[in-house]
Amino acid sequence: MVIKWEAHYILDIRLKELREYRKLSRYRLAKLSGVNESTLQMIENSDNPNPTFRVMCKIADALEVSLDDLRKGSEQ
Repeated sequence: MVIKWEAHYILDIRLKELREYRKLSRYRLAKLSGVNESTLQMIENSDNPNPTFRVMCKIADALEVSLDDLRKGSEQ
């Protein structure tokens, strides 16, 4: 259970980090990815601990990163 929480904790921080690095608002990322702005907000605020694979693929594509980069960040 702790591993799941830690993985999500990394995801919410990483998503916000990448979005801000690309200078994208949540609104703009929502438009680029086709993911609802409220869904992005929930992920960033740790309110959505299990985004679907499809949602994660859309976000990664819009940010022009791999799923691994989105999931793990620079900890490798």
